[in-house]
Amino acid sequence: MDESRIGWIHQAVDDTTDAFRKISDEIWDLAELRFKELNSSKLLADSLKDCGFEVKWPVPYLETAFVASYGSGKPAVGLLAEFDALSGMSQTAGALHQEARKGSENGHGCGHHLLGTAVVQAAVTIKKYLEETGKEGTIIVFGCPAEEGGSGKTYMAREGVFDDVDVALTWHPGTHNAMFSSETLANIQASFKFKGVSAHAAAAPHLGRSALDAVELMNIGVNYLREHMPSDARVHYAVTDTGGNSPNVVQAHAEVLYLIRAPKMADVESLYERVVDIAKGASLMSGTEVSVRFDKACSNYMPNKTLGRLVSKQMLTIGAPVFAESDYEMARQYRETFSQGEIANDLREAKSLIGKGDVLFRKEYEQKVLSDVVIPLDEQDRLLSGSTDVGDVSWKVPTAQFFSACAAIGTPMHTWQMVSQGKLPVAHRGSVSAAKFLTATAIELFENPKWVDEAWEEHAEQLEGQDYRCPIPSGVYPQK
Repeated sequence: MDESRIGWIHQAVDDTTDAFRKISDEIWDLAELRFKELNSSKLLADSLKDCGFEVKWPVPYLETAFVASYGSGKPAVGLLAEFDALSGMSQTAGALHQEARKGSENGHGCGHHLLGTAVVQAAVTIKKYLEETGKEGTIIVFGCPAEEGGSGKTYMAREGVFDDVDVALTWHPGTHNAMFSSETLANIQASFKFKGVSAHAAAAPHLGRSALDAVELMNIGVNYLREHMPSDARVHYAVTDTGGNSPNVVQAHAEVLYLIRAPKMADVESLYERVVDIAKGASLMSGTEVSVRFDKACSNYMPNKTLGRLVSKQMLTIGAPVFAESDYEMARQYRETFSQGEIANDLREAKSLIGKGDVLFRKEYEQKVLSDVVIPLDEQDRLLSGSTDVGDVSWKVPTAQFFSACAAIGTPMHTWQMVSQGKLPVAHRGSVSAAKFLTATAIELFENPKWVDEAWEEHAEQLEGQDYRCPIPSGVYPQK
């Protein structure tokens, strides 16, 4: 990409930054949870509609999922936008201590207010490029709800929403500027509701059948399972209903939510069946009834290395976010709120991203409080212990995603510190850089469609003859 085009990208994105900063901050304020992001989704969809995109709402049961498109012909480049928040993550913006924000129990602990906004900002810039150059091609924004615990993209994939796109691109706010080149774990989430019999816990305990006992027995059984499952698998749970607050009443109802992860969906499904059997055993032991509700699932993410090389090249060409001295000072203050373990964990992630690269680069990077450089691509295979519904998109179409630095190095995701930094200049600078990286990559795809062909060749090799099978059964729909 020549210097004039690089300059054009910087200027075109910068020209819209003030408007999109306001949208990002408004979505941060809204902090809407999975499948309930009505206002956040509308903000992004309306901004696209106002800029000349055709906006549709393709899945009747997903009120906040939208598709906005502009242009015609091939290639069709898809951008994945997210905008959901996390429950229980309320935090005052810019505070250097944990302080809940008045008026909301939720917060953007994963930066999705930035994620969706940068995608839309990039799409608007790409539209301008298509208009000015007359190039053939289509840019499509997919408004994707409920990445946090809802697998909105998996439902969208089930309904064929991504069938007409040639490649998919997205990003994620983080603490580094680098490719997200790791595979992730597939997962299944399900709730187990136990029904017992209430009784006076002192006068007639023999007449009671405790649903809470059943939950505890199930949790103990799953703990014994952990020794006998693949080392890369994970099983998490949250007790969502303890049956009441009185210890003198035998609890007649209780519920636990389980999240089961493993590298491949077949492994997840096998573990899920075993967890269901444990729940049945807990029911028998406690004399209660159990009902199982399949909540959601997502496939493992398969990064497309061809697209990863292309995105990494654009990131290095565009350059990392440029921070002010006040940003570094603020980052140093936030570092004081992190544990040494949290900082070390994030630096381990950075070392993994750098791989076997330049040793001097690695040592210099370890001294930084903000990521003001782009980490060059290292193509070694990695497995991330987390999950993302971007995985289902990656099974349907060649997909790439990257990180852009929006918080101080050491910031743990899903914490009050991440929420607190979400409206700071650092967060906005990282978001703007993400919009530029996406814009540059899409332009390169329009100008050199051979990248699309090569990405599909790799995609076919990754699938090894397998067809995509949605991990959410046809009769299951989102729980709001």
